[in-house]
Amino acid sequence: MGTLLNRYRSLTFLLLVLLAQLVLVAYQVKTGDDVRLLRVWAVGAVTPLARLLDSMSSGASGFLKRYVILVDAQAENRRLAAERDRLKMENRALRSELSTAERAEALKMFQHRISSQTVAARTIGTGAATGSRVILLDRGTTSGVRQGMAVINPDGVVGKVTAAYPMASQVLLITDPNFAAGVTSAKNRVQGTLKGLTGKTCLVDYLQNEEKVELGEWFYTSGDDRLFPRGLPVGQVRSVGTGRTFKEVIITPSSLGRGLEEVLIILEGIHEPVPQQQAAAGDTRLLPPPPLDPSQASAPEQTTGSAAPGTDADRVVDTYRSAAESQRRYYGDNEPAQRPPPKAAAAASSQPQSAPPPSPVKP
Repeated sequence: MGTLLNRYRSLTFLLLVLLAQLVLVAYQVKTGDDVRLLRVWAVGAVTPLARLLDSMSSGASGFLKRYVILVDAQAENRRLAAERDRLKMENRALRSELSTAERAEALKMFQHRISSQTVAARTIGTGAATGSRVILLDRGTTSGVRQGMAVINPDGVVGKVTAAYPMASQVLLITDPNFAAGVTSAKNRVQGTLKGLTGKTCLVDYLQNEEKVELGEWFYTSGDDRLFPRGLPVGQVRSVGTGRTFKEVIITPSSLGRGLEEVLIILEGIHEPVPQQQAAAGDTRLLPPPPLDPSQASAPEQTTGSAAPGTDADRVVDTYRSAAESQRRYYGDNEPAQRPPPKAAAAASSQPQSAPPPSPVKP
């Protein structure tokens, strides 16, 4: 660098003198706004650099602010997610408590409605074996529970107690293959033995193939087993088939629909009548029949023979009755009617009728 300046010393000195002269001139000269030219040049030279520095500073500060905001947003998102999960758990717990309260209220109402003496119990465990059909209740011999007692809920029969301990009892469910109870159908009054099957169905055994069982028909306890009182609902017929020896009737237990968290143990059973029929869930509510039309109500009543029959059998009976009346027969009499001879009938019709003889007067 020193060698270059020594070589061009005169030119360098000249440039410095010219620059100093320009500075002096710019210092002395003013613009129309009474601003020195030197100041204008200085501001014009510094402005781009200041603008560049300001842009860089604004970008850096904006980036830092956005980064801080994103960090805060992520923290807020995590907080909101934790709050959402907590509210979900509380909502689930409240729904479970509400469902438990509703079941307990329904169980209490059912307990007051039935005639048998019962005690409420809660399920506290299930069998450990695979496919076990055994549950453990929190009532035992201290509450009066004994082996062989029936266990029910508002929907029907649940099972029976197979073992009673001081503070707990073991219950064999209705779907266990070792379960058995006497049952009878509501409509046709056929009786059989209920047995559990693998899964969630039961079999009504020992029904003759000639006996009539309909789909959807309800079965109730018959009381013949001396364990379950008569009249408790068991289930509805799911399928009916003809077997080699006995009819194969599969029913769906009605007690397993809403779970087995709360049940009733029958301490002293009282037999109740078996209802004629059970209304299926979700049946359409029918209105009463409409009143009679006034014009029809004022019309004279027709005789039984001229009334319109309701079935084909009624029409056949009406036809035979009309034919018998036209032949002067009594309905159901196969002997011909005794008609008088034509001459005797004409003589009887032409002879004047005589007055009946006076009755003798008693003295």
